[in-house]
Amino acid sequence: MRVIDGAELARLTPYPLLAAALRQRISGVVSPPRAHLDPTGRGDSLLLMPAWREGGLLGVKLVTVYPGNADRGQPAVAACYAAFDQRDGRPVGLLDGTVLTLRRTAAATALAASMLAKPDARCVLICGTGALAPELARAHAALLPGLVRVLVWGRNAAKARAVVQALAADGLAVHEVADLEAGLREADIVAAATTATRPFLRADAIRPGMHLGLVGAFTPAMAEAEPALLAGTRLFADDREAVLAKGGEVVQAIAAGLLAPTAIEADLCALFAAPPKREADDITVFKSVGFAALDLVAAELALGRLLGGSNAA
Repeated sequence: MRVIDGAELARLTPYPLLAAALRQRISGVVSPPRAHLDPTGRGDSLLLMPAWREGGLLGVKLVTVYPGNADRGQPAVAACYAAFDQRDGRPVGLLDGTVLTLRRTAAATALAASMLAKPDARCVLICGTGALAPELARAHAALLPGLVRVLVWGRNAAKARAVVQALAADGLAVHEVADLEAGLREADIVAAATTATRPFLRADAIRPGMHLGLVGAFTPAMAEAEPALLAGTRLFADDREAVLAKGGEVVQAIAAGLLAPTAIEADLCALFAAPPKREADDITVFKSVGFAALDLVAAELALGRLLGGSNAA
């Protein structure tokens, strides 16, 4: 059994290869609903996210969420990914689950943007300063060759500056924006990954032709965009059922009577099978909450490249 740490996992999953793997291999993966347990009885979480491919890989991502860790100076979220041969249960690998989550989320979001944004998009605005923010910028730059400018906005200026410095070291043309409205006036694509519970993307600030990737609101109580914003857009999802159950803005918009559940045009599997045509003024939205099939495909790519063959089994 191979152990793959975060640095090696990043090397094994370059964004162009990871995006191609997602596009080619997302279908055919069995992805049951995740299990949510409280191991301490104090509101802490253990999440189990299984997925498998018949005759291929079987994987389970184990995620712990201990909110009180922040008060002790420790990360609130930790994850690892255990991979097995689906045919006989033989252990194959143990992967860094945090880096796996960052890379598959960034790749899926940027891949959706490459299919839904206008072809001449030149500027992406990253909203957020957490670990996912620089990965979203790198993935968009890798998958949308027409982009020439990356903007970063966050509520914490020091953290936004640190993201900008990290991306500048990669050679990206990146700038911090202190004023969100100014960034939105320039951006063709917005990628938001925050823990916001109050919307900061207003409907009247979004121009015709823009594309939004909403990643952060992964519970019904969270929201990055005003639910009313969704009513005038073309809406897509990473996984339809998961977004209808957990996708903050979508759940809230449906509850308010602003959207019908059928407003989601397609999820990733359908999007890859039949990419939609867009009009120049369409506002497109990709809502992501994450699902286990993305993890499996990323693990297949990493283990396949490390061990040889199309997958690790």
